[in-house]
Amino acid sequence: MTPRLQARWKQAESDLAMAEFARAGGFFAQACYHCSQAAEKALKGLLIALGEEPPRSHALERLVDALAATGLPVDQLRDLQLKVLSRMTTATRYPDGDEAPADLFDDRDCAQALAIARSVLARVREQLQPPDAPG
Repeated sequence: MTPRLQARWKQAESDLAMAEFARAGGFFAQACYHCSQAAEKALKGLLIALGEEPPRSHALERLVDALAATGLPVDQLRDLQLKVLSRMTTATRYPDGDEAPADLFDDRDCAQALAIARSVLARVREQLQPPDAPG
């Protein structure tokens, strides 16, 4: 694992841990945001591992498209509700009219975001594992 990839992966895991911490404290909007960040960093890390420069985008679907362009099978990633997580990148941080994000996200939203983010990290982790040595 290159230092650049290692840094992305470490931060993805840290963002996921922060999401879990925020959820435990009842900070659901912040937890959802960190879930989106964890997934984004993991996907960008996988692109780096494949020798590609990740696009400057928060759209997880666009990152999966970039992975697909490398020939990597991405069906399992496409099966996840990535659009939900992508929307959380901004909706969890900026008020919409007179509603604060803190009032718009609840534990159910957070549970969904955590499940998606955990799945993204698990699938990326599988791709980063070296194949078993013949033996």
